[in-house]
Amino acid sequence: MAFIDRIDPEIVGALGTYPAERYIAIGENPPLAREMTEAINREMRANLPPTDIKITETTIPGPDCEIPIAIYQPPAPAPRGALLWFHGGGYIVGVERDDARCIEFAEFIGCTVVSVGYRLAPESTYRDSIADAFVALNWMVGNASELGIDPSRIAIGGGSAGGGLTAGLALYNRDNKGPDLAFQLLIYPMIDDSHDSPSGHADTCPTIWNRDVSFKAWKMYLGDEYGSDKVSPYAAAARATNLSGLPPALVTVGTEDLFRDENINYAQRLMAAGVPTDLQVYAGVFHGAEMLVPAASVSMRMRTGYLVPLKRALGRAPQ
Repeated sequence: MAFIDRIDPEIVGALGTYPAERYIAIGENPPLAREMTEAINREMRANLPPTDIKITETTIPGPDCEIPIAIYQPPAPAPRGALLWFHGGGYIVGVERDDARCIEFAEFIGCTVVSVGYRLAPESTYRDSIADAFVALNWMVGNASELGIDPSRIAIGGGSAGGGLTAGLALYNRDNKGPDLAFQLLIYPMIDDSHDSPSGHADTCPTIWNRDVSFKAWKMYLGDEYGSDKVSPYAAAARATNLSGLPPALVTVGTEDLFRDENINYAQRLMAAGVPTDLQVYAGVFHGAEMLVPAASVSMRMRTGYLVPLKRALGRAPQ
């Protein structure tokens, strides 16, 4: 069966939402890709419905530079649970203003969301991105009172590359004895630089994230480690040999996603390591589809599938 015939009928029309030129630019001309992506993001933000969520853009001190963040505050009473969020974009594009996702998290869960504008490749490598992520996590914990959050109810999460950075941060945070985490939300995470699996070798549409652009992005993100046997698990979490002691996880992915098999394998390994893990796989869904066609039945099931467990993880502890 051809790829397009396997896509859920409600979302198949979204395959042409982003032009193939955008994905080509991600791999070959990142500045152009960022311009194209920001134009898309501005249009998406302009079309969002009104919200009671207060959005504040600021910066925090980073290891080598200021780190831009966006803070999404709901009207829910403090102290609240909190989510440290990392945007997608193949580690090449994207900014901290990820309104469509972060507003939904803040509204549905009643939590504070801090979205991080971590450094991107090729100007930076994973070493800078993971450093920014760890600084942002510690900043959130250190400023819990000012943010109105409960430091015992902090989750980390991200989609695609942001999911990969989340998985890497969970490992880095464990190994560096960082703050306790309540949950890690891995939405079709980009965690395996080899793509050596049936889904990783499958033919995919040029107007969605595909094998060719993914390898180009990995090469930029890994820098001098690309193609070697020394790739850090903080960059590509699938490389980790020890997954014990990590926070509870939810892994979600579609059957028509390049990352399907590596995500399923990672979830199974988390379970084998004793990490409480939910795995959700949605038939007929390609990479990022639940945000492109949010009203489709499968999109709503997928988003509810990760919103509800995240709300449960960030709920108040029994008194």
